[in-house]
Amino acid sequence: MGSLGSCNEEELLIQNVSEIYNNLSTLESLKPSKDVNSLFTQLVQTCIPPSPIDVTKLSVTDQGIRSELIRLCGEAEGLLEAHYSSLLGAYDDPLDHITTFPYYTNYVKLGRLEYTILSNYITNSNPNHIAFIGSGPMPLTSIVLASNHLKATTFHNYDIDVSANALASKLVSADPDLSKRMLFHDTDIMDVTNGLYDYEVVFLAALVGLNKEDKRKVIDHLAKHMAPGALLMLRSAHGARGFLYPIVEPSDLPGFEVLAVFHPMDEVINSVLVAQVIVELEKPLLQNKFLYFQVCEISRYYMHWEMPKVPCSLEYAAAVIHISSSLNLDADLK
Repeated sequence: MGSLGSCNEEELLIQNVSEIYNNLSTLESLKPSKDVNSLFTQLVQTCIPPSPIDVTKLSVTDQGIRSELIRLCGEAEGLLEAHYSSLLGAYDDPLDHITTFPYYTNYVKLGRLEYTILSNYITNSNPNHIAFIGSGPMPLTSIVLASNHLKATTFHNYDIDVSANALASKLVSADPDLSKRMLFHDTDIMDVTNGLYDYEVVFLAALVGLNKEDKRKVIDHLAKHMAPGALLMLRSAHGARGFLYPIVEPSDLPGFEVLAVFHPMDEVINSVLVAQVIVELEKPLLQNKFLYFQVCEISRYYMHWEMPKVPCSLEYAAAVIHISSSLNLDADLK
């Protein structure tokens, strides 16, 4: 009986979501308006309650609707943020009025959650540089974290939309502190290679990579170019919330060790995954405690975790690995 009830609930959920999608798809524009706001409010209220549904196993037709909904949500979210960012940018001190953004409270809660998660896994409690990929015209995560939690960290915000970065930059331009610690890059993250090594933490916005293939390309790129041991904070979705945002599974993160997954049950829609770039050391090196210790110290130094006993160059680290591999050292040095 319980299984039948669950089936009926899922069918009703899909029916309601499909109706909202049909109404959204007939709109001429997704810019903020009474109709747009009403339909997206209905969609969120429909999808936010806990649900056992697995949206990755829907029929082909329903999967098509889900993909289109995620695209529409992304477009509408961008237009909403641009609208409010433009309005706020007209003030002398935009950040004094930022609470007028409809979802500001949600971002404060999400920022607190992500900071709490981050604090449990990062060795350096005051990271020097953090990157946020897909920051958009209203970079609220960076603003909240920089204002409330990480008050000495420099935030590098990446977005391929030049106009979005212009709006975002104007929001913080009047703030004497954030204007120095919030940097904006008009760059496709897929074109960034060596620069990614400098970040102790990278945040990946939920709507960067709207389908699994595109998301996987970005994740693979990050795994290749982020520093060993650096943390990746990803946003995903769970249950019916998967109609609103792409879902990222731990299996989608080769090259990373998934440390934790959090599924909020309140009005914070996004799930949060924290993963760490795997430190790959060759077997001969692992068998040599002395060399392994040296490389760990080097890694910690360049990740700003703690000072090594003997400061060394990255070239030295590479030499250590090369020599240990060449000599096939496997003895424990006392």
